[in-house]
Amino acid sequence: MNDIKLVNFDFFQIALILGSVHLLQNHIVMLISVINVYLHIYFFLMHGTGNINEKNQTDKALRGANCVFHLAFYGIAGKEMLQTRQIDEINLIGTCNLLDSCVKCGVERLVFTSSYNVVFGGQRIVNGDENIGYFPIEKNFDSLGRCKALAEQLVLKSNGRPLKSKGGRKLHTCAIRPAAIYGPDEEYHVPRLLNLAQKGIFLYVLGGPEVKTDWVYIDNLVQAQLLASMGLIDDIPGRQGAPASGQVYFISDGAPVNTFKFMQPLIEGLGYQLPKHQLSVKSAMRLAWIFWGLYGLMYPWLNKGWLPQPPFLPAEVQKVGVTHNFSILKARQELGYVPYMEPKEGIRRTLEHWKMKQGKELRSPELIYWIAIPAGMTLLFCSAFIPPQYLGILQWARWLALFLFRTQYAVQTVFVVACIIHLGEAVYAWNLARRVDSVNCKGWFWQTLALGFSSLRLLIRRSHNLGY
Repeated sequence: MNDIKLVNFDFFQIALILGSVHLLQNHIVMLISVINVYLHIYFFLMHGTGNINEKNQTDKALRGANCVFHLAFYGIAGKEMLQTRQIDEINLIGTCNLLDSCVKCGVERLVFTSSYNVVFGGQRIVNGDENIGYFPIEKNFDSLGRCKALAEQLVLKSNGRPLKSKGGRKLHTCAIRPAAIYGPDEEYHVPRLLNLAQKGIFLYVLGGPEVKTDWVYIDNLVQAQLLASMGLIDDIPGRQGAPASGQVYFISDGAPVNTFKFMQPLIEGLGYQLPKHQLSVKSAMRLAWIFWGLYGLMYPWLNKGWLPQPPFLPAEVQKVGVTHNFSILKARQELGYVPYMEPKEGIRRTLEHWKMKQGKELRSPELIYWIAIPAGMTLLFCSAFIPPQYLGILQWARWLALFLFRTQYAVQTVFVVACIIHLGEAVYAWNLARRVDSVNCKGWFWQTLALGFSSLRLLIRRSHNLGY
């Protein structure tokens, strides 16, 4: 574990932030630094600077800390949701280790990042509050929700545990239940929707326009995290005692909205179209269970980069297609939490970030082009140059080519001309990319060589946007 960042300190003795959530980490670091708080940050990752499942490593990391923001989670979306072993290890076993290490090392405060899914399991909830009980573990097929529910209960029951190294002092804990997070560098929700749109497989919106859920801009969530840490030590102006001790809080922007209406300015601002067709939750769930089964069969390869993300899974359908929103009144009254970033401004900032990011990346055509063009060129090559007796089941391709182009020589000519055109487009793309996207000029060359004008048109569009 060698990834340590130091910032000069005056206020907290040491604040330790753990987790694999770079977005939250970076924003908390930035905000605390602005108010001149001492910060000793040990970025504690599953694959990098440490392992939250190793008790000796959590002991070492927490030595000297007095406040822990436990941000680590795994299994929020996509292939991660099927990796139950890692979900259990990081969200449950890791939390147990942290609690024990807090007691051993004398850490007085722990703010736990939980989830809406500890109480939501597909049922309709409107303006719910913290009095809603946990969704039954045995009925919740969202692995993250199950683990977070168990971990949250452990965290809350640990409130008031005596600290071993500080006589008479106790550990104070609370849990933050954030809505779906959005903002610059958010790693799950927005990239997942944009990935579907970019591949051309964002074909339907799930549920009707009446479905409303909560979202939270990253800065609002960071604000709530810091207020909760202050609420564990009688440090909130105008409030007596430690109101956050042993408590849970729902945190959102306080403005329930339909997910697709909320994302529409972002999706259309990046040049994609929001689907006009609607898919019912019932139909979407059938498809989601099929994807769940197919990807379950590929469990050993879920971590492989070549295996794409499933379009959606059952728990994701519920999150998007079923109304569930919660009141932030308790956080407002006890912590003084008032979202200072409005959703409209948050989406604008997120859009600006993604425009800048896409301007630096190699943009890929829709998935259909990656399937159709290489397959078509391969079949054309086989029809043009492979003797009929060796074609086997591909005889139909040769018959189709001869029907279209009449002679074998014409088929061969068409293939050669197509290759020359692709090569010419690739050379043009390379020259154009040297001016408008020099970092990715090689990528544009090879992608255009493979896909032809379907790739080149994206580069030409980028050059027009840049004024070339």
